[in-house]
Amino acid sequence: MTVLCDLHLHSKYSRATSRDMDVENLSLWARRKGIQVVGTGDFTHPLWFRELRSKLRPVEDGLYEYGGTRFLLTVEVSSVYPQDGKLRKVHTILLSPSFEVCDRINAVLGRFGNLGTDGRPTLTLSCAKLVEYVMEISPRCLVIPAHAWTPWFSVFGSQSGFDSLEECFQDQVRHVRAIETGLSSDPPMNWRISRLDGITLVSFSDAHSPAKLGREATALEADLSYDGIVEAIRTGRVAYTIEFFPEEGKYHYDGHRACGIRLHPRETRAREGRCPKCGRPVTVGVLHRVESLADRPEGAAPPGRPPYRNLIPLEEILAEALGQGVGTVRVREEYLKLVERFGGEFAVLMDVPLEELRRVTHPRVVEGIRRMRTGQVHIEPGYDGEFGRIHLFSEAQNPSGPPGSEEPAQMSLF
Repeated sequence: MTVLCDLHLHSKYSRATSRDMDVENLSLWARRKGIQVVGTGDFTHPLWFRELRSKLRPVEDGLYEYGGTRFLLTVEVSSVYPQDGKLRKVHTILLSPSFEVCDRINAVLGRFGNLGTDGRPTLTLSCAKLVEYVMEISPRCLVIPAHAWTPWFSVFGSQSGFDSLEECFQDQVRHVRAIETGLSSDPPMNWRISRLDGITLVSFSDAHSPAKLGREATALEADLSYDGIVEAIRTGRVAYTIEFFPEEGKYHYDGHRACGIRLHPRETRAREGRCPKCGRPVTVGVLHRVESLADRPEGAAPPGRPPYRNLIPLEEILAEALGQGVGTVRVREEYLKLVERFGGEFAVLMDVPLEELRRVTHPRVVEGIRRMRTGQVHIEPGYDGEFGRIHLFSEAQNPSGPPGSEEPAQMSLF
């Protein structure tokens, strides 16, 4: 069966996270999106762990349930440590098959950092040792490098990462069978690195608020159980992934946020990595980093790679189409009307025929969904921590209220 999963997110106990990131809202928004299995996030945090144990009930082996939503025990940890003369900062997702295994993991990780200060704990523990300890506790666990290309906190990050999985995980690399591509990259970018051919590419939301759940997700050909999901990831049984347009991610291009400077990698190279305004080094983004490690040309792909879909969250489409802000009453009411009628946000974005949508919503909303489905979008790429700006309608067509013109915009992917 096909199981749609979002296994990387955070609870209300993580920094810069909505207080609504609780079990009740995670269950509610998973149903609204159409996600079958959602990660708990933050199982190392003692207060969140206690809340999870009190609210979730076991169902299929290794999965738990609340409000009709399946949960899988997950956490993201931050490893900060020196290696080869450089300070390394790498984030890693851990999947656990039971609360008992989580207890044992927490007992070990608590020796390397204060688990109660943040839902995503910072550990003075190398990635290789992290994998070794976790797999000794339970070989059923799964370790996935998080947002693998983010400059500051990832396995391939330009500022603090490595050039290969082997360099990072050393003799434990055999246990690393997947990477999370992150918001600023998509599968075709990762396909350019032949050393990743045997690695499963997964996408998850890294959500810090309930409405962001599922902004990226992975559909697996798997049994509805913990072991079924983990084995599908390990062996690459991915039906498809749901992706951001990578240009919208906040580290896609190079740049210097303090000066408002956004640079394509070729511009960065021409300027020898310096900001043209202040002369300081720019933050090297994901596209640049991929190009530096790639051994295949753009557009090349190994055989048998699963399909993917670039989507824009429905509330963002509604906001632009209706001339309203995301989270406003009108946008939220229209969102709830559509997801309740058609069985979830992903159904609206990917599956419902446009003719059916035209019978129940504004024509401009339908046109926005059509443009998204065909990639007819305009994007100002993100850089140095600033999300990119994505538009479905040109500026002239997008005043404060819904215009009458429905002329299509030109596709522009920078």
